[in-house]
Amino acid sequence: MQLAIISDTHIPGRATGIPDWVRERVEAADHTVHAGDFETPDVVDEIRALADGSLTAVRGNVDPAGVDLPEATSVELGGVDFVVTHGTGDRMGYEDRVAAAVREGGGDVGVAGHTHEHLDTVHEGVRLLNPGSATGADPATETTMLTAVVDGGELDVQLHRGDE
Repeated sequence: MQLAIISDTHIPGRATGIPDWVRERVEAADHTVHAGDFETPDVVDEIRALADGSLTAVRGNVDPAGVDLPEATSVELGGVDFVVTHGTGDRMGYEDRVAAAVREGGGDVGVAGHTHEHLDTVHEGVRLLNPGSATGADPATETTMLTAVVDGGELDVQLHRGDE
């Protein structure tokens, strides 16, 4: 199973649209995970359409009440249990917060955004993924996303940058 993992699109507040290369990877994926900060319900609908309806998403700290998504959710894909949350809060303690959400949600891997910085690390025994910002929205210094192949409980993650 091919996954597209994105976050922090911030349209229209900090970005004008989703870059073509991100769109192509979302359209090619079997499932897309978005870790919040869409900014409008229309952007949620746009990404859901790109993902052909196969979307797991959460609300970020700048998403208004009209973005009708949970603050955290879990999904099993290819034998891996993912817990998705935005990661809202101070940068200090970010990895602790996300790892705690994964443990609380009974997951294997945490997907979060918020910092606009890509991350693929193991923190206190929990794998954490942050795709950065799919639009390069401030304070990001580049446009990034992750793709992953997940099969039989195995997860292989790749970082993609806008300048590649």
